[in-house]
Amino acid sequence: MYKIQGVLFDKDGTLFDFNATWGNWTERLIETETAGRPAERARLARILGYDLEGHAFLPASIVIAETVATLASHVLPFTSDSDLHALIDRMSALSETAPQVEATPLRPFADTLKSMGLKVGLATNDSESAARAHLARAGVLDAFDFVAGYDSGHGAKPAPGPLLAFGRSVGLEPQDCAMIGDSLHDLHAGKAAGFTTVGVLTGPARREALAPHADVVLDSIAELPAWIAGHS
Repeated sequence: MYKIQGVLFDKDGTLFDFNATWGNWTERLIETETAGRPAERARLARILGYDLEGHAFLPASIVIAETVATLASHVLPFTSDSDLHALIDRMSALSETAPQVEATPLRPFADTLKSMGLKVGLATNDSESAARAHLARAGVLDAFDFVAGYDSGHGAKPAPGPLLAFGRSVGLEPQDCAMIGDSLHDLHAGKAAGFTTVGVLTGPARREALAPHADVVLDSIAELPAWIAGHS
């Protein structure tokens, strides 16, 4: 039996390439909510930490790890209706249709994890409905024993609540589980929960930022099965 028996993934920047997915979403959000006001468009892009000309996130972008609700509080002053709940609904609808670029082919990857006898979960600061939609579109929702968003009732990363809920759901102790993610929020949540922490480089964060907070940093999730096998 492997030392690690449960793997909990972040979604964006981990299962899916971050910039390819959320760059599209952020540009559409900015265009929609500023409604052709160029000065406001540029201001909102700066607040979100997105380079419109380079089509890329800045390293400190708040989009990288914050919840939709937190992002909405920053976007709200730029909207015309000042209705926070309506804005969150619009943002969630946009996220459900964001194009997903897989960090590695997810169906064979998920099949490998299941063949190893691992419990598999996802904890994202996106909404649960968006997470389920993205996993279903990738054809792997059936492989996940647990799916939680910021709105699932367990709290949001970097708090450990979603991670501890995963452990309870699949019947594993924290020391039997690993948190895999591309951001410091993921790694801090993992440490707080008592999980092994695995950083990946398919998000905006660089190795030198992740390494002090991770038990290991991998290029992508594609390396995870071999690492788990060798780590046991």
